[in-house]
Amino acid sequence: MAKLTPYIVSENAKAQSEFYTQALGGEIVSVMTHGQLPDAKEELKDKIMHLSFVAAGVTFFVTDCVFEPLSRGNAVNLSLEFATEAEAREAFDKLAVGGKVKYPLAPAFWGTLFGQLEDKFGVSWMISTEARAS
Repeated sequence: MAKLTPYIVSENAKAQSEFYTQALGGEIVSVMTHGQLPDAKEELKDKIMHLSFVAAGVTFFVTDCVFEPLSRGNAVNLSLEFATEAEAREAFDKLAVGGKVKYPLAPAFWGTLFGQLEDKFGVSWMISTEARAS
C-alpha cells in the first residue's frame, strides 16, 4: 500500500508553507536548505531544499524551484474534504485570499458543498464537505 504526499514546487516555499498553515491550521515540521549541503552554492544557501508541513491534518512537502523555471499547469488539483460546512467555508475563504475563485463554494447536485479555486501561488484546490448518508 502506498501513501500519497503532495509535493509542491514553489517560487517561495517558506512563504507558501506559512500561508497554508495559517489558512488551514497546522505547523511547519522540518526545513532543510541547500546551505546545509556540503559544497553548497552561495546563491542557493537560503533556498529550501525540502520542507515538511502539516495543514488540515494532511502532510505536505514543498521545495524551492532552483534548477529550472517553474511551470504551472492545470492537470492536478489538491482536494480537501471537510466534515462540516463551517470548516469547508473557512478553508475556502482563507485559501482564496489573493487568489482566484473558479467555482464558489455552494451546494452541488451530488449532495455536498463544493468549490474550486486557484490560490495566490497558482495551486488549484477543490474544497468539499463529506457526503451525507441518505
